Amino acid sequence: MIHVGLPKSFWAEAVNTACFTQNRSLIHRIHKKTPYEMLKDRKPDVSFFHVFGCICYILNQRDPRSKFEPKADKGIFVGYSSISKAFRVFHVNRQCVEESIHVKFDEESYTDEKVSHSPSIFQELLSCPFDESPCAEEKSDSTDPIIPVPCSLSQDIAATSADNPLDANDSIEAEDSPETNNVSVSIPPESASVIVHRDHPVDRIIGNIHDGVRTRSSVLNNFCMYVNFVSMILPDKVHTALQDADWIKAMQEELNEFERHKVWTLIPIPSGKTITGTRWVYRNKVDKDGIITRNKARLVAQGFTQIESIDYGETFAPVTRIEAIRLFLAYASYMNFIVYQMDVKTTFLHGVLEEEVFLNQPPGFVDKDHPDYVYRLDKAVYGLKQAPRAWYETLTSYLLENGYRRGAINNTLFIKGKGSDMVLVQIYVDDIIFGSPNETLSKEFAEIMSKRFEMSMMGKMTFFLGLEVQQQKTGISICQSKYISDLLVKYSLSDCKPASTPVSKTDKLHADPTGTDVNHSLYRGMIGSLLYLTASRPDIMFGTILCARFQANPKESHLMAVKRIFRYLKGTQNLALWYPRDSAFELYGYTDSDYAGCNLDKKSISGGCHFLGNRLISWSSKKQTSVAISTAEAEYVAA
Repeated sequence: MIHVGLPKSFWAEAVNTACFTQNRSLIHRIHKKTPYEMLKDRKPDVSFFHVFGCICYILNQRDPRSKFEPKADKGIFVGYSSISKAFRVFHVNRQCVEESIHVKFDEESYTDEKVSHSPSIFQELLSCPFDESPCAEEKSDSTDPIIPVPCSLSQDIAATSADNPLDANDSIEAEDSPETNNVSVSIPPESASVIVHRDHPVDRIIGNIHDGVRTRSSVLNNFCMYVNFVSMILPDKVHTALQDADWIKAMQEELNEFERHKVWTLIPIPSGKTITGTRWVYRNKVDKDGIITRNKARLVAQGFTQIESIDYGETFAPVTRIEAIRLFLAYASYMNFIVYQMDVKTTFLHGVLEEEVFLNQPPGFVDKDHPDYVYRLDKAVYGLKQAPRAWYETLTSYLLENGYRRGAINNTLFIKGKGSDMVLVQIYVDDIIFGSPNETLSKEFAEIMSKRFEMSMMGKMTFFLGLEVQQQKTGISICQSKYISDLLVKYSLSDCKPASTPVSKTDKLHADPTGTDVNHSLYRGMIGSLLYLTASRPDIMFGTILCARFQANPKESHLMAVKRIFRYLKGTQNLALWYPRDSAFELYGYTDSDYAGCNLDKKSISGGCHFLGNRLISWSSKKQTSVAISTAEAEYVAA
């Protein structure tokens, strides 16, 4: 509106047009589709898009014109019709918005910088004389719908206020008279006559009585127009975020959490101390379908400026392995108890610091009375080197105080009780899964955590660390079907032909020095995605490890081998691990090896797996470290 010099009265038209165009042009980062395509299941046509507020000419089908008179009237393009393929044009002479398909557009005038910064064009258009009678009262032979402009629109156009894009000192001039006319013209609202049936009183009518009949089609169009009026562009700098009320609110919520947890204290700058900088990180929180639910602003410390042994000491914090998660689920299926999950809000803000750390005030939120002060941290914040360890020590101390004991091998596993009265707790930074054959003990653990920390109780475990978990009466299944679907979309392989095996039986991979080079980043990204997928898919482990050997200098043949794995995943997307309930809990291990299977150095490749009853909990495939001189030696090394 500022670019074309339109007054604020056109705000509603600008919003509608913005919604209309964004729903057909913005690409969803996860689904790789526009909102229109997600709703209609077809790609939108954007060939009819035009610049909002540009000069246009609408065919005059109302007034009789001679052969030498113009057939069209000047107007301003303000949007698209929601009920037809017509354009919405503000008719200057009639001072109303018309919908018509007979419109010619003049968008080249905006390419000239002098024109775009001059209000003379719209002064000329909006200064034309017009009749005070509304458009609807004029005789018309056209079937195009006419929408009268509200009274405030005409007043804003004619008014000479300081914030009007037009020159406030210029008066409205008539085309047929050089004299100045200072009369402010306004169109009184038309008093519509309302006819209500005697069996339907006015007080029982829901909504605006002046609105027309709304059909299902029009409701769907309105939904399509307003469903995605949310910015999907993340601010990269704080001054950009400070121009958006939603991001300001998100930053204020983050600072309120700091105050509520008593994280810091504002003090004068101490002498001889290192001051760590701060910055804002912005993210959009999405649900399982990829729809944005809220804006999240995170204040982080610039930990790279910290000095070891002065600003921080120990930084190690244990993290559970994926095998431990599968073992936890296998035991849950054997003991027949439900696994629950929860996470801790503002995790690192609970960690107590042992060192003195000082932070600069957050950008954009500097104390006006003490702009030179800094914050002394009493608790950890995101970005500090010691923040993960501080949180782990705080959580561990609290669990030990409440009677839990730490696992002898897995330091992220906590146990309380024995047998059917035992509670198992597995933590992964701020994500926690827990369960017990006794449901009462599970509820007690949730209450204990809620007393000390602010928890987000998610209920029954369904999605954890990228694993989709389904808990049934007969057992537990683990898969990553949604992740596979996202990968196929990411690498444009959604329509690929499925393969029956992940690796070709005939084609052997080698260095291929004369092959065609491929994008290193693309190849490594695909390998990394497949490695993450092996958390629930042991059938692709060998092929993924085989292709991973050529990341330093990938060729076209190697890329085709990687794509074959994706083609195999296309056909086996819903394949899952199954942990049956009615199976024993005895450990079995299997191992095997080939002989000189690697073409590069003739080393053998070992493979192995471990079962708890019929539950597969771990597997591996890797090249041996030494060259075996016989098949027997290769088997011994693998064992």
